[in-house]
Amino acid sequence: MTNYVQGVLSALIPAGIFWGILLVSVIRDRSRYRNCTFLLLAFLSLIPLITALSGPYAQVTALVLFSLTGLLILAVPFLLIYNGFVMMKREGRRFKNLLSLFFGLFIAIGEVSAFLAVWLPQLKAQPSGDEFRSLPLVLILISVSAAYFSLCFLSFLTYSWFLQLIPRRRDFDYVIILGAGLIDGRKISRLLSQRLDKAIEVWHKDPTPPVMIPSGGQGKDEELPEGKAMAAYLVSHGIPENKILSEEKSRTTSENLKFSRELIRSDIAGTNSMQISGRPYVAIVTSNYHVCRALRYARRSGFKATGIGAPVAAYYWPSALIREFAAIHAEKKHAALILAGWLLCILPFVAFAFR
Repeated sequence: MTNYVQGVLSALIPAGIFWGILLVSVIRDRSRYRNCTFLLLAFLSLIPLITALSGPYAQVTALVLFSLTGLLILAVPFLLIYNGFVMMKREGRRFKNLLSLFFGLFIAIGEVSAFLAVWLPQLKAQPSGDEFRSLPLVLILISVSAAYFSLCFLSFLTYSWFLQLIPRRRDFDYVIILGAGLIDGRKISRLLSQRLDKAIEVWHKDPTPPVMIPSGGQGKDEELPEGKAMAAYLVSHGIPENKILSEEKSRTTSENLKFSRELIRSDIAGTNSMQISGRPYVAIVTSNYHVCRALRYARRSGFKATGIGAPVAAYYWPSALIREFAAIHAEKKHAALILAGWLLCILPFVAFAFR
């Protein structure tokens, strides 16, 4: 066996293991947050594999890959900061529209801290071997924290994108469309029309058109329930009324899915009892950035579903995804896990500094 083949196999085996773990986990349950970590590890495992496959050009390939990664890392904060200003211009200065700006500044501060932590000791002419001990601990903690939370967010972003690429079946029994608020209390917003249009596309592609469930209650500033306005939109775009079950009580995503499931149960017990045998196949249509969290809530409500993401404006996606990331980690379990991971990252530096 040549050295080239040995090198490729040594990189191929771990890559195959990581991609296999990801495949099994996704098949079992697409909504699990652990899939984010598995996908990130699977992509990282491709770097040594690509390097090994390049054979005599391995060093050049490795240099190019690391250079591109470095440039991307340096560019991320500037892209996020720029996106923050775009959001302010187009969506207003509400806090949720400033998230990409704040996150970009956080990463930029982390990168500057890392630079200072490396170069400041060299300016002090410290004796050889004592440089690390003299590093300002606060700069290290800031840079490590920024790197850690950026990596966590990157894994979530990558999996949210990956979810859109996973092949899905088309023969659904029910399609739940999640509400997104009404303009002036009665008009369908652009964000909501994107979800409805995607659901209509799913309906037309389905060989046996499913029952549509527009889901959304009536807010304090709304003249009618979102579900009712959404149902009217579906009818105006050619969906028969007998193929629509409007859910009009929910106020949150969790309630959207809980009450929609109750409608499905009632419908199966009634008119569709002879048409559907076994577990009904359900699709949840929402904005692409929201699919991951919607599937998590569906699992909590007691049913599995396929998530289908409607496209949103490119400038809107980063801030929306940051909100989703924050919402998931506001849950006690994931808040504890991400904080535990952060502590594991910074504790070695703290312990060494005070040794």
